Amino acid sequence: MKKTILSALCVLAAMAVNAQTVSSPDGNLKVNVSLSDAGVPMYSVTYGPTVVIESSPLGLNTTVGDFTSILKLDKASEVGAVSESYDLANAKKASISYTANEQTFSYSKDGKAAFDVTFHVDNNNVAFRYKVYPQRDRLACLVNHETTAYTMPLGTTTFLCPQMTPQTGFARTAPSYETFYDYDAEMGKNGHGRGYTFPALFKVKAADTAKKAKNAQPENVWVMLCETGVDGSYCGSRIMFKDNVYTIAYPEDTEFGGVGQSAPGIMLPGYTPWRTITVGTTLAPLAETTIMWDLVKPLYEASQTYKYGRSAWSWIIRMDASCNYDEQKEYVDFASAMGWEYLLIDALWDSNIGYERMEELVKYAKTKNVDIYLWYNSNGYWNDAPQGPRGKLHRMNDRHKEFAWLKKAGVKGLKIDFIGSDKQQTMQMYEDILCDANDYGLEIIFHGCTLPRGWERMFPNFISCEAVRASENLSFGQHDNDIEALAATIHPVLRNAVGNMDFGGSALNKFYSKDNKRGRKRITSDVYALATAILFQTPVQNFAVAPNNMTDAPAWAIDFMKKVPVEWKDVKLIDCYPGKYIVLARQTKAGKWIVAGVNATKEPLKLKVSMPMLTPGQSAQLYLNDAVSTVKIGKKSAMDITIPSNGGFVIE
Repeated sequence: MKKTILSALCVLAAMAVNAQTVSSPDGNLKVNVSLSDAGVPMYSVTYGPTVVIESSPLGLNTTVGDFTSILKLDKASEVGAVSESYDLANAKKASISYTANEQTFSYSKDGKAAFDVTFHVDNNNVAFRYKVYPQRDRLACLVNHETTAYTMPLGTTTFLCPQMTPQTGFARTAPSYETFYDYDAEMGKNGHGRGYTFPALFKVKAADTAKKAKNAQPENVWVMLCETGVDGSYCGSRIMFKDNVYTIAYPEDTEFGGVGQSAPGIMLPGYTPWRTITVGTTLAPLAETTIMWDLVKPLYEASQTYKYGRSAWSWIIRMDASCNYDEQKEYVDFASAMGWEYLLIDALWDSNIGYERMEELVKYAKTKNVDIYLWYNSNGYWNDAPQGPRGKLHRMNDRHKEFAWLKKAGVKGLKIDFIGSDKQQTMQMYEDILCDANDYGLEIIFHGCTLPRGWERMFPNFISCEAVRASENLSFGQHDNDIEALAATIHPVLRNAVGNMDFGGSALNKFYSKDNKRGRKRITSDVYALATAILFQTPVQNFAVAPNNMTDAPAWAIDFMKKVPVEWKDVKLIDCYPGKYIVLARQTKAGKWIVAGVNATKEPLKLKVSMPMLTPGQSAQLYLNDAVSTVKIGKKSAMDITIPSNGGFVIE
């Protein structure tokens, strides 16, 4: 009898170790952790009654051991509550607080510790990462691949951006996160055969019980996959699709000119980046999430207080030919007249203006209260992009010499182009550039680049990354103009939701040309241009407004762009369906809320816009139908608005 009781207790104990649940503080979001009969660690995620990630494997194959199966769950820690409050001046929210629950699961193989998996669960986010242990005398390893997977329920639809083919595109500079999203697509494809970039958006059908629940009838649960905490200690990842399962994939061998390992190397014990899963019955938790920064820490102290602001930029309208002394001086005067803080001078300045005259131009700009950003080519040996200055940043000694000159000349920041890879060697280069630039008080924007993964908090002088099919394509091809509004409906809830985004938009020219009479034609309205200045977020905005707009664009549009903020206290998503429309509000540092929306459909769109952050009866300026008027906010802080096709509205 005692033996039977003891056996039963052993079975129950094993079940307790092998099947655990980590819940969010409100109990609505749950991670279920188990071990399969083959010794494969498994997890699933539920949000309320809806399964959003079905049972999926965890594990890593490394050069010190295959930790993908035949594992044993040794122990599960107690669930611990974690919380933090911090400030972040260069992101979409200025003051951030979170509370979450964490639990760590420790796995072994052949009697030796293999890895831990720590789950971090707050009310709308799940995050997890591995801690890999030494094996005998091995204190470093390569992670050949992960079996980390996301099994999506059947019937899920997707909003994904395909991975670019390495060593393609302009001068072999791909991949750089610059393909078109597919909207409301069925599962079953694998991008262009290379999977999809982060972040990735999914629409999961809500469980029937959720649809019938009293006072709550969500039709869908939205799920966003991403990762954070990637620096030179690991590579960036993407997801591949097969048999309804999305799995973590590392960079391709041919990225970065074929230089560097595809598999990341780590010291032991060592950590992988955090994989993140953000969920909600609306898209608001995705647009408003701070999980990318909650899980990381600053890697160094800021060498100074960095300044943010609005920037003029000639290249998007006038292209390479505008990079000469006289036109850049014209743009300095234009930025000054707009009250903007910066001018970005793009490629070829080293040959068309020169270092000595650039020092002269920087001094002139300072008399106009304008600071200068300069474009740089990143490359040394990984692509063929010919624009200068090139060969200045990839070697530490050359980089320090260049940064010393930039500091001496009074330049405030750099836009660095054509890096195009997620390999660990590339991530180390990003980190090295940012760390060195901080020593010289320089701010950094990256283009032709990877996605920022927590960098706003990790690197105090980081401003933004492009990592999106941005405004340059509006100048290159008419098709991008024809579907321009699509971008505004998805980026605030996906790409821009996880990191600062240098889109370079808000053009007021009718045509992308200096004379505003020929070239690619803008289809969107002037109010749309104003709306995207609010919808798209980065602390230094390089706007496409041009000097000629002072006379050929509506005065109300220029007045708005003169005062448009770029630093924000808070963000609230009001309503959205990617590919159709979006309404979003941002709060200025002074506490004022600005509401903006756009319509990407082919017909006028009637919406009842609920704005609880605004006071009923208060007066506001309404920009709509390419005009501005004074209105009063209605009862219950709501307003009926009809947004024209390819148009927008702003309420301030």
